[in-house]
Amino acid sequence: MKKRIVRTLRLARKYPLAVSGLSVSFILVLIAIFAPLIAPYPGDVTQTHIQQRFLPPNPSHLFGTDELGRDVFSRVVYGSRISLSVGVLAIGLALLIGVPLGVIAGYSRGIWDEVIMRITDIFLSFPSLLLAMAISAILGPNLRNVMIAIAISWWPWYTRILRSEAISIRERDFVAAAKASGASWIRIVFHHILRNSLTPIIIQASMDFGSVILTCASLSFLGLGAQPPVPEWGLMISTGRTFFLTNWWIVTFPGIAIFISVLSFNLVGDGLREFLDPKMRRRKI
Repeated sequence: MKKRIVRTLRLARKYPLAVSGLSVSFILVLIAIFAPLIAPYPGDVTQTHIQQRFLPPNPSHLFGTDELGRDVFSRVVYGSRISLSVGVLAIGLALLIGVPLGVIAGYSRGIWDEVIMRITDIFLSFPSLLLAMAISAILGPNLRNVMIAIAISWWPWYTRILRSEAISIRERDFVAAAKASGASWIRIVFHHILRNSLTPIIIQASMDFGSVILTCASLSFLGLGAQPPVPEWGLMISTGRTFFLTNWWIVTFPGIAIFISVLSFNLVGDGLREFLDPKMRRRKI
């Protein structure tokens, strides 16, 4: 136990920013899980109270109220649930599409490699945000379609990473030994190649999490994501921007929430990259 504590303290000293990001990310997850207990007005997140509209921050409403009299603090707290859920589901769906395609392309090569990579190149020729906007506009503006749009615009990156890893690993001795022992291609792909390719995918997914939250907020801000009265951070900024000069709190606190969440997850991604990459870890030492 003592050795573990000492080792943890050493890691914290080597990666202070990553530990800070991880701590903030953990707090955000706790806020999302316990939102009904933390929000002072959980039942009024979507209900209007016109008589309380535009109240500045005060002891009863820590972040003030918006143009419809809803408590901004409660809506920001519940917004963490939406942003984190979109991040997890969108990246999970992108991984489900991109990882198998990348492994198959890198291991099989030949015609399958050409077909998969040309399709990947087509998707990569569009800016991710622009492609997500187009898909959201086609499917319709709601959170489910936002997740699908982000996943479709994100999967090619994972396919490229896994293809490169698979090409490198397929030439190693343990793969040749597995082939010689009569192992099926499915076992070789998923047991040998995929298991040894997870590190770059974990790093990339952790670094993409903040970008996905920001993309979701951007789509909602443009009217292509969450729709009123959903307490989504980007949508809160979009609806409150009209009142920014006179009622600054409606936009400021959701914006701070986006900034903190994106920054914390980016710090976690950078820390994982340094910790899991042997070359960068040696430099750190």
